[in-house]
This record gives sequence, structure tokens and C-alpha cells, in this order.
Amino acid sequence: MGNLIKIAFRNLSRQRRRTLLTVAIICVGVVAVLLFSAFSGAFKNMMIGQITDSMLGHLQIHKNGYVSSLDNLPLNKVISTKQMVKIGKILKDIPQVEAYSKRILMGGMLSNYMETTNIKVAGINPDDEAVVTPLLTSRIKNGKMLEKGTILLPELVTKGMGLKTGQDIVLVVNNADGSVNGQNLKISGIIESVVGPTGKYGYIHIDDAKTILRMTEPQYSEIAVRLKSIGSLEKVFVTISNKISDLKNKENKPVFEAHTWEKLSPFYNIAQMIDLMALFINVLLIAIVLISILNVMIMAVYERVKEIGTLAAIGTLPGKIRTMFLLEGLFLGFFGSLVGSIIGVIVIIAVKFGHFTIAFGRNENILLDPSIPFKQMLFITAIATFAAVIASLQPAIKASRMDPIESLRH
Repeated sequence: MGNLIKIAFRNLSRQRRRTLLTVAIICVGVVAVLLFSAFSGAFKNMMIGQITDSMLGHLQIHKNGYVSSLDNLPLNKVISTKQMVKIGKILKDIPQVEAYSKRILMGGMLSNYMETTNIKVAGINPDDEAVVTPLLTSRIKNGKMLEKGTILLPELVTKGMGLKTGQDIVLVVNNADGSVNGQNLKISGIIESVVGPTGKYGYIHIDDAKTILRMTEPQYSEIAVRLKSIGSLEKVFVTISNKISDLKNKENKPVFEAHTWEKLSPFYNIAQMIDLMALFINVLLIAIVLISILNVMIMAVYERVKEIGTLAAIGTLPGKIRTMFLLEGLFLGFFGSLVGSIIGVIVIIAVKFGHFTIAFGRNENILLDPSIPFKQMLFITAIATFAAVIASLQPAIKASRMDPIESLRH
């Protein structure tokens, strides 16, 4: 085997220009895949962070059937105080859970005494919400965070009605029993809208929400949960789902349901498209490697017909001739992907320390923080090398089946 490796290296060095060109083509493909994987992954993680940290949290718990009727914000599918105690105990017993926030969602009418518009409002505890959605405060363009007796209004609503920070408004909502109640509130700030089911909500203090809905006992529409690491999302989701499924009603049916941010945000479809594009880029790399190696190895076979005939005439077994060509393809694929991986890592590190920023939504200076995709790098190296060997297989078989006499006459 050692001699075959030496011969394979010698054959590649004999055609240095062609070998370097092939290695360069594979290298460029690997660099493109690595950079796309790193930057698309960074962009996806940034968008996920913006969505989960701005409004949704990593996952949410609702009364069974609430999410399917979320547009109507039903007040009859709520979590009672006793049920909240049970859920709170479940969440506190899960070490991956960092914090949770109770919310009361409602729909109503907003009036500035001259005109009226529809609005959806979330009653929150500002302290809890600041932990679960730490980027919520960064969405406040003008004004400050909530206090009792104040409201944060979406930017689109304030523009449409000409409202400003500090102005008084009236919020009118329907209670669960069908009665109507209103409350005077002062605009504490204007909040930017983001994409998602709660991205255009206004916010009031949870105590004000209890008052305006005339709650004798607190009842909650949803519980938003933040994890210490989003990487544990699937594991924690399964754990929470299993534990809350044990809480059943008189008909022995589950009372609650849990949903990850993926089920609650339309961005998840975009994230899937990014992953699909990454898969397409990988397939394109394989095609580049296959075509490049196949072309080189076929040319090598036709150029070395006499050499192959000589090797066969002196007793070299067809298997060894086949192995020699496969080794040449292996080395081309491996070294091309290795050099490409090194260049890709250097570029990623340069971008990481260059502190490049991009714009997303209304945020203009979000730091792009690509990470080196080590798993992707190993996968690309393995797939490029394997594709190179596969591409070398047909020329190698052709070389090993050549008739020595006919080859020597060539």
C-alpha cells in the first residue's frame, strides 16, 4: 500500500497544473459552503434571538385550544390561580428553565376622545417580562417601561391616531361575562412592531389588566418561558409537555398545551428555507467535486494507457491498479476540502473579529457573530472526499480492465 500511495502522489505531481486547478475548484466550493453555513447560521440565530427575546420567549403554555383561537383572544380559556401554582411548581423543578412570565391577553378599543381603533393588549409584570423577553425594552422608541396606570402602544397605532408619549387615552374591553369596562391610561412609551402573533400588541401592567377585566381572582392567558440555553429547547419542551399532560380535567383530558416559538412564529418557515438552501449548497458542492474529479481521472486514464499496460504486463494485479487511481481521487478530494476548510475558518474568524453589523427590521447595527461550524466542516470534508472517491471509481475500473497488449500498442 505504501508504494501505491507514493505512485499516486507522483502521478498527481506530474500534472501539477491540472492537480492544482482541481484542488482549487474543490477548495472554492468548500469555502463557499462553509461561509454560507456560518453566515446563514448566524443570521438565523440572530433572527431567532430577536423574536424570542423581543416578545415570545422560548416556549409558551396555554389552556388547551387557546392557540387555535388566538385571533379571538378568548377569555374563557384561561389558567386559574390554582392551576398557575401547579404549573409554576413544574417549571421551578426543571433546572433548564431560567424564568417565566404570566400574561393576560385581551382585545379592545382604544380612544383618544376624538377617534377610536381596535387594539390587542397584553397585561404583563414588567419585572418578569424583562427577564423572559430581555429585548422588549429595546423596542421602546420613545418613553419608558410600564408602570401602573400606563400603557405601551404599538408604533402603527400611535402614528394612525397621532398619539404621543404622556398623552391620556381610554382602553375599553369586553369582560368574560360580556360586560364592557374602560380605564384611563397614560401612554408611557411607543413600542416598535415585530413579526409574529404578539408583535403588534400594546402592553399594560398586569394589575391594570386584572382591574379592567374585573377579575376577582387572577386568571392568565399564557405563560411565556425562557430557558438558560435555547439548545435545550426540544428536551425541555418534551419534559414540560409530559408533565402538564398529567394535569387533566373531569373528563380525563389534558387541560394545558405547550408550544415552542417555532409553532408560534411565522419566521420558522424562513428558518426552514435557510436550512433547505444550505442543503442545496451542499448538493452543489458534491456535484462540483464529482464533475471535477471525474474529468481529471478520465483524462489521467487516457493519457497513461501505455503506463497502465506496462504495469499490467509486469504482473501488477488489476486490484492494485484500481486502488492507485482511487487513491489519486481520494487525495484530490481530501486536500481540496482541507485547504478550503482552512481558508473558510480564516475568513470566518476575520469577520468575527471585524465586528461587522447588519440591519434587521428597524435595528440597524446588529452584530453579525458567525461561529465556526466544526460539525459542518467535518461533514463537508468527509462528503467531498467520498464524492472524489466515487468519481474516481469508474475511471479506476476502466484502467484495471485494460488489456496489457492493446495498451502497449497505444
